Amino acid sequence: MNKGTFVFLVYLIVFVAIGNQAHAQRRPVPDGLPTNNTGNPVPRFDATGRPIPSPATNRSDSLQRRDNNLDSITILYRYWDSTRIRRIDSSLSTFASKLPLPTNYVHLGNHGTAARSLLFTPNTRPGWDPGFHAYDIYGFKIEDTRFYQTTRPFTELGYMLGSKTEQMINILHTQNIKPNFNMVFQYRFINSPGNFKNQNTSHNNFRLNGNYQSNNKRYTIYSLYISNRYKSSENGGVKYDSLLSDDRYNDRFLLPTRLGGDVQIRRDPYSVNINLGNIYKEDVFVFRHQYDLGQKDSVIVNDSTTVKLFYPRLRLQHTLKYSSSSYQFQDIPSFNQLNPSRVSDYRDLFGIAVSADTTLLFIDRWKEYNNDFSLVSFPEKNNLNQFLKAGLTLQNLQATFDSTTDKFHNLFVHGEYRNRTRNQKWDLEAKGNFYINGLNAGDYLAEVRLKRMLGPKLGYIELGFQNVNRTPSFVFNPSSSFPVTNGQNLAKENITRTSAILTNERFGFTLAGNLYLVSNYTYFNGFFRAQQYATLFNVLHLSAEKRIRFGKGYNLVSEVHLQQTAGNPPVNLPLIFTTNRFYKEGVYFKNMTYAYGAELRYHTPFKGDNYSPFIGQFFYQDTSTLRNRPEVNLFFNFRIKTFNAFVRLENMQSLIPGGGGNYSKESQFVPNYYYPSLWVRVGIWWRFIN
Repeated sequence: MNKGTFVFLVYLIVFVAIGNQAHAQRRPVPDGLPTNNTGNPVPRFDATGRPIPSPATNRSDSLQRRDNNLDSITILYRYWDSTRIRRIDSSLSTFASKLPLPTNYVHLGNHGTAARSLLFTPNTRPGWDPGFHAYDIYGFKIEDTRFYQTTRPFTELGYMLGSKTEQMINILHTQNIKPNFNMVFQYRFINSPGNFKNQNTSHNNFRLNGNYQSNNKRYTIYSLYISNRYKSSENGGVKYDSLLSDDRYNDRFLLPTRLGGDVQIRRDPYSVNINLGNIYKEDVFVFRHQYDLGQKDSVIVNDSTTVKLFYPRLRLQHTLKYSSSSYQFQDIPSFNQLNPSRVSDYRDLFGIAVSADTTLLFIDRWKEYNNDFSLVSFPEKNNLNQFLKAGLTLQNLQATFDSTTDKFHNLFVHGEYRNRTRNQKWDLEAKGNFYINGLNAGDYLAEVRLKRMLGPKLGYIELGFQNVNRTPSFVFNPSSSFPVTNGQNLAKENITRTSAILTNERFGFTLAGNLYLVSNYTYFNGFFRAQQYATLFNVLHLSAEKRIRFGKGYNLVSEVHLQQTAGNPPVNLPLIFTTNRFYKEGVYFKNMTYAYGAELRYHTPFKGDNYSPFIGQFFYQDTSTLRNRPEVNLFFNFRIKTFNAFVRLENMQSLIPGGGGNYSKESQFVPNYYYPSLWVRVGIWWRFIN
């Protein structure tokens, strides 16, 4: 039994035991309705999630209205460490959100390969960080974990099939085992052999989480388990760009690549063996339990119904976190992969001296143990969206580099204040933490955000300030087994961000501005070489989004970003990046809702970052300018009751003959790496309510 399976079984046993104990101790259901976290009455539900009629609805009144909950589902969720209640989005126009890669992200030319954002997004997390984030966008994270409450068991199945046997599977299931006990299961699988040689990817993501609240509403448990597995072969990019216009290589799989050479291998969609590439593994288990001290109350609704209430005033909260991760690059020569040009390719293209049968293996392994205790105070008894939190965390780390093992620790304090007024006119959030002692002593984070409603015509304005002082990620540390050079005596990075956002729902637009001040910026400028830019520099990022409705069902959603650096920092960004979506929505034969249209994405020419497959990092380069045609995608989405489907034709601009002057036929966001030509994707999402 592997470690991930063992953690999963422990998690399942704990929650089943809690559920059985709660069932055994459950007293007869009182006449009143239970209440939610805000003190408002909510319906009661049986073990299957179906509503239990209240005494008031059991009366044989012929004029009594039917409870709509008996024939429908009410499903709500909120994210980890968030108090904001949300609902599932079923909009057809944003169906592309089903894909894990946002529109501002680019990859190496194949779904599942290393990816990064075209927008300036520095690492703003203080404390320990392994430093490997090229595949983060494909995985599950703690902060995007959803905790549901549902009146019926809910399941969503998704399947997408793309060109070259690309496929993606999504499974989501949630149900309230008891009215106060919900469980969620989620799985995602991404597999793509790729358009080019040695570019296959295979990712598996698994998440199990749940929440339980005692009948007296004082004791609450939140728990989650996440497992991310990333497998991605690396080909180093196309070896000879001139062959892209050679008719003999219309099948791009025949092109020789910088890693793997010109060896003829077979495209196999079912092979997940990575002889040359990166294998990342991440497992996270979090268990949080809390006990509330407060006051009881009740409200008499009528002669037969009394609603019992509980108002928390002080919360004792304890959180345990365990994570295990490994980051590995390997190049293992085999009979089928042995390449006669391997020695010269490594020497001439990457500056590495290897022999024909040399095995390259770099691997960092980490184990993290977090123990946190926090106190939470609620100044107003009937507003849980206002609270003050203070806590202390002890973090123990164990690292294995090659054959050596090191141990580290961190001790840090953290605090947070949130206040969302009940009239929703003010929303204030302030938080910070400071590392007192340990590996990252001196790191800190200070952040404050203020949101204010200006009026129904002007909308909302949100102001933000953030200052981070952080130790460079551990991959820069000479102790890492990855052969990074110039990683010694690096100073702490300091990043300050000020932001402003104006959102106007009435007129359908959003304006935003971000100003970054960065010093001691740590980056890579070669396949293995690390650098630090000590001089203070700034980055200005302005953006605007506007939705225009015209005609009958026609819509245009445009988003424009402008980015500009001051000075000459080692940061290359497109001056303008824009996405536009033009579509028509409508209803066909009363039961089919549809949306069809076109998407356009464009960026101005810029010197995009290169990529080092050996250390899994994008790095700064200033010799190659990337010029792409505007990308054009066509889509058709439709929904019939709970069945959703879509068809997408992507990279339509590649069908235009010729290179278009200085613009390449196939999009290129990383030097030597090319996107495929016309790409077709078909997908379905089917929701089931039991």
